[in-house]
Amino acid sequence: MRILLIEDDKYLSETLSFQLVHAGFTVDSCENGEDALYYMKECFYDLILLDRMLPLIDGITVLKKFRSMGKNTPVILLTALGELQDKITGLDSGADDYLVKPFAFEELLARIRSISRRPKEWKADETLCFGDISYTPSTNWLCGPNESCTLSKKEGDLLETFLLNPLQTLPRATLLSKVWGIDADVEDGNLDNYMHFIRRRLKTVSNNVRIKTVRGIGYHLEDSAHV
Repeated sequence: MRILLIEDDKYLSETLSFQLVHAGFTVDSCENGEDALYYMKECFYDLILLDRMLPLIDGITVLKKFRSMGKNTPVILLTALGELQDKITGLDSGADDYLVKPFAFEELLARIRSISRRPKEWKADETLCFGDISYTPSTNWLCGPNESCTLSKKEGDLLETFLLNPLQTLPRATLLSKVWGIDADVEDGNLDNYMHFIRRRLKTVSNNVRIKTVRGIGYHLEDSAHV
């Protein structure tokens, strides 16, 4: 699981990052609201830990802006403000959970586990659209202005991951864990092979949608008509 930690207390940020990495998570961190929005827009995360009191842009404003982008990544607010109205404001602004400081790390882990067990909001028979393509996961059917085709299960899972996170840079490790499973014994070359297959499919059906390589990081889906 890839986590973005947004916390302006340097000691707490370093401590939580160390503990989370030791617990098996991949962690990026930043210390203010402007950087937080940049990370949220540009990168893919499975979970965001967001301090409410941040410099430059406060956590509630960051959260509202993030949700206004249509992003549904789970967010846990971390804050010293523990009054009932503070919790209501945080949850109504789009937080999935609210943890009052100081807290035990074991409680944070329990809340992360709880969120990870929640089902996704989208349903398998929904059609996912981006640019000039559409994809229906339940039938593995990819449509574009030029042609249509059926994808294999792995091809479909990979494309689905991109379509659920358009314009976000998805690290190779994230794609491997999402498509093959977090504990799967799979070689990097498998991802390269399937990226080749998906790109060939997109080129066949689409005029504009492409998957761009972000050197040293991973890939992101883009619509060349709006680049």
